[in-house]
This record gives sequence, C-alpha cells and structure tokens, in this order.
Amino acid sequence: MHQEIRLHGHVNETIEYFATAAARDAYRCYFYETPGNTMRFFSPGNEFVLSRDGISHRGNGGSFCEYMFGVDLPLADLAKGDVRNRLVLYGATFQESGSLQFTDHTEGVQSYDRIFLDGNAVANYFIFLTGSVSGPLQEQQEGILRLLGRLLKRTSCLEDGDDANLTDELFGLLGHKSSLYLIKLINKKHRIYQENFRELYYAHKSIPDHEFARLQLLAESLGVDKYQQERIRIDVMYKDPDNRRIVDEYKNILIECNRKGSISTQEKARLTRLKTLSVRNKIPSALFYTLDEMLKHDKLIDSDEQDYISETREILAGLFLQEQQIDASIDREDMVKLLYAKRRATENRDHTFEHILLETGKACDEKIRDGANLSLLEGFSYIVTYFDRYDSASAHINQLAFMENVRFTEEFVRSLLGNKKAFDELSPKLFEALFFNDIKDNKYLGLYGRKKVICLQKGITAIEDGRLTIAGLLQQLGELNQQERLYGMLLSHVKERIRNFYSRYNTRAEQEALRLEVAEEIRNKGLADGEIPDGLFRDVVVNIKKEAVYLHNLLPGIVAGRDIALREDFLENSGLDRFYVEELEREYFELNNLDMEDLYQIRKGLNG
Repeated sequence: MHQEIRLHGHVNETIEYFATAAARDAYRCYFYETPGNTMRFFSPGNEFVLSRDGISHRGNGGSFCEYMFGVDLPLADLAKGDVRNRLVLYGATFQESGSLQFTDHTEGVQSYDRIFLDGNAVANYFIFLTGSVSGPLQEQQEGILRLLGRLLKRTSCLEDGDDANLTDELFGLLGHKSSLYLIKLINKKHRIYQENFRELYYAHKSIPDHEFARLQLLAESLGVDKYQQERIRIDVMYKDPDNRRIVDEYKNILIECNRKGSISTQEKARLTRLKTLSVRNKIPSALFYTLDEMLKHDKLIDSDEQDYISETREILAGLFLQEQQIDASIDREDMVKLLYAKRRATENRDHTFEHILLETGKACDEKIRDGANLSLLEGFSYIVTYFDRYDSASAHINQLAFMENVRFTEEFVRSLLGNKKAFDELSPKLFEALFFNDIKDNKYLGLYGRKKVICLQKGITAIEDGRLTIAGLLQQLGELNQQERLYGMLLSHVKERIRNFYSRYNTRAEQEALRLEVAEEIRNKGLADGEIPDGLFRDVVVNIKKEAVYLHNLLPGIVAGRDIALREDFLENSGLDRFYVEELEREYFELNNLDMEDLYQIRKGLNG
C-alpha cells in the first residue's frame, strides 16, 4: 500500500501543472520548493524545475505523452497495435539498428512551446524516481525502461486523464522502498480549444459555418496557432469511435501488407473502401498520408510497373529531349494521357506517379539553374496547371458526392466552369469522362449523392447553354442538401419512435399518426419548420421496412449460407445506400457477437 501527495498550480496564464509524489510513506516526503519565481521538484540525485518560460531537469527519468498527429511516431511503435503513447528517456538515442543507446547526459532544458509542439498539444508528463534503479545514470535509465517502459507506452490512463490510476499502475511495478514522482503539464489554451471543438464535432459532425467561424475567433483570442489547431482537430476526429475504427483498420491492413511485402487484390479493395468511407466521414486525409508514407505503401505495389506509370515516365522524359534538339513538347493527346494516368494513380493510391512528377520538377529546376532554355519550365508548368485543375475539380465533386451538407459557392461553380472549358479544349467531353462517368458507377454513391452529382452535371451544361444561372444551380443544390438533411433527421426520429412506441406502422392511419407526432417533435426541438412532405415521409417508412426485412429475414440467411448473390441483389434493388447497409451489418455482427472477418469474407463478392 502506498500514499500520494499531489500538488496543483499554474505556472502562468497558459501552463497548468499537477505534481504527484508516491511512496510507502509519502507523508514524510518533502519533494518541492519554490525558490524565486520557479517551482522545483526533487529527490536524491534528481531535479525538475518549472520556470515561467520552460523546464529544466537532471537525473533519471524522462517524458511521455499520448500519440497524436504531429508527434514523431517510430515504425516500431506503429507496427504494434497496442502502443498508445510516446516515451522519451533522458540521454537515450535511437541507433540505425533500431536499438537504444543510453548515456549519462540526462540534464537539459525545454521551452513550453517546444514541449507542446514536439509532444502532445494538450498534456505531457514527466517522471523520475528513487529506489528500484541504481548505479550510473545510464544504468538507471535502462532500468526504468525495463521496469516501466511497456506500461508507459501502452496504458490508456493518458487518454482517460486518469492520473490516480496511472500512479497506481506505475507504483505497482516498483520496489517497496521506491518513490515515484510524476509531473503533468497542461496547455490551458489548447485544452479550451480542444474542448470546444470536441463539443461541436460530436454535436454536428459536419460543423456549421457559423459555429466554425466562432471557433476560429476563439482560437485567435487564445493565440492557438493554425498548426496546433489542426493537430487538435485531427486528434479529436480520430478519437471518434467510428473514425478510429476506419483509420485503425486501414493501419492494420497496411502493417500486415508491409510485413509480407505485398498487397493482395482483396486488401487493396478493402483499403479503397476505407478511403471512400474516410471521405464520407470527413476523416482528415493527413492521417492516411502519414500511414502510407511511414509504411511505404507505394513500395508494396506489384514490382511490374503499371502501364500508366510507364506511359507517364515516357511522356515526362520527353521534356528533356529538347537538349538533343528533339521537339518532344507536350501536346493535347499527351496531356489527356497524363490526366487519365493521374486518375488511375489516384484510384490505386499509387504514389509512384507523384514521385515521378516531383523528380521531374526537381530535374527541371536544376537544368534551368544550369542554363537550360526556359521553355523547359514552361512545358512542365503547362502540365502542373492541368493537374492543379484536376485536383480542384475532383475535390469539389467528390465532396458533393460523398459528404453531407456541402455548400457550393458561386466561386466553386465558376471554378468548375473554367476547369470544364480547359479540359474540353483538350478533348470533347473530357470533363465528364474524368469526373462524372466513374463516380456515377461507384457503388458507394448514395441516393442524395447521386442526385447532387447529376444536378451539378446537368446544371453546368445548362449554364454553358444559357438556360440556367449560377444562382439557379446553387438553389437546386441547396434544396437537395435540405432534403438530404431532412431525410436523415426523419429517419433517425421515425426509427426512434417505432423502437419505443410503435409495434405496427403498416396502415395509412398508423403512418399518419406517426408522421404528425414526428413532425411535432422536430418542430418542438427547433430542428425544422413547416410540414413534412408526404413523399419524403413515405420514403423513410418504406426504407425502414426494407431495413427490417434485410436484418430479420435476409441477413441471417446470408451469413449462414455465405450467400453473396442474395446480398448483392438486395443492395442493387433496395435503393438503400451501401454505406448505410454496411453500417447495419456491422451493428448486427457486434450485437450478435459474430466474427467481423466473416463479414469481410461475405463482402468479397463486391470487393474481391
């Protein structure tokens, strides 16, 4: 049994601290003093000092924090699914072999800005101890790693904010004559921003513009820089259970592929589905880019180079043939081939394409520096300009297709019109071929996503023909957004009503009573005004019936018999969004304690 003494205070208007001393006889410990404008924590041979601008330390110990975007994450930690936290021991350095080398040079200083930039943006911990470890400092550090390293890197107490339980866990690994000292530093301004963003994100998922503007004003008033804002937002979004499931599964697939050195067709299909889901859920792409880069995703592509990569290399190499007085300038046909290659590389998440482009750009810069003709740079800029147009148009159209509550502006529409004109000048109908044909064949494109894409496609053509204004197109898209929002709201409230109050809703009278009650509930909550359209309400009820038929009549048989054809027939003909049905399947498997791997095997019919 041990005792704890905990000290709480504020270093300045930004930094808050909690200091804990734990020992068998902690009430006899005197572990801090306040000389001048500092707070000093100490034990025999160890010292940790808080000043107004930063910290200094000597002796044993180190720091640890919960991993978040922006924290250096070694591949060894990434590959271990249970590692949650970053651990840095004073005087320890990584060797090329992957091992740690310890030295006696454990003293140091750090500013608070650096602590919260290199570590967690909100909370970081520091630790030192007496007893249980002895000898020179490097031996003490090795001892701390052996005693506490595994726990410190895996404990969930940091995410839970449970310092008392953390102290219990750590002290339980030490000898009875040991003393443990733990200092937690909190950036109060970052925590305020985190709490406000978390509240908004969990309430809205798709944060309304006026709320996000208010959040930006809060960040400015607190002095939270844009990079830290991004880190905090990504961390909050990742910790949403649905988002974490997607990112962690993506990571686990990549880790397994990295171990064996290749990606199978099924694994590529699963990665594609997860990426599509990430767009739908507004999961930050930075999380996936980091994983792809760390696990060298592009290196896992089949060794035989894809045809579009070979074609890209051939066309871009032509840029440099002018040095041999050969005219190999990029013509319209070449540019169309490059755009289709870029699209295929994007679909396959093949970073080789971007690597070739980057190397070509660097070579252009070096040759221009060494005196090459400026026409070389003009040729490369011509390509990059079209790629920028592609990225802009693709991002806008995919957001409209797969995200809810996306608000197009006049600027976006004018940008698409300009891009369409540029692409169609290369080849007639190229814009539709690049951006609309494939997306309409995407099986994950939902009902309202399809309506919005078709509305945009027809609207742009109508604007070009003078039959529609930009304002008219924006109004049509806004009405579809409103319908989508109302449909989702109705689906949630009607299902809740049926679950709690209605065992039957088949007759016209029962449905009318249900419609009136739901309409009143929505109005009372201030979620919508006016009447609920009869057609929209009937669609909701019909789809709930389809959902019930699938869950109670079809899915059990599909699971028992691995009947992929029956599942695909229902998905093709029910009209329900595939995203939605897959979420129902996941909930069904979790509720009935079924093996999720069986669900993945059933889905092979589509993705294999």
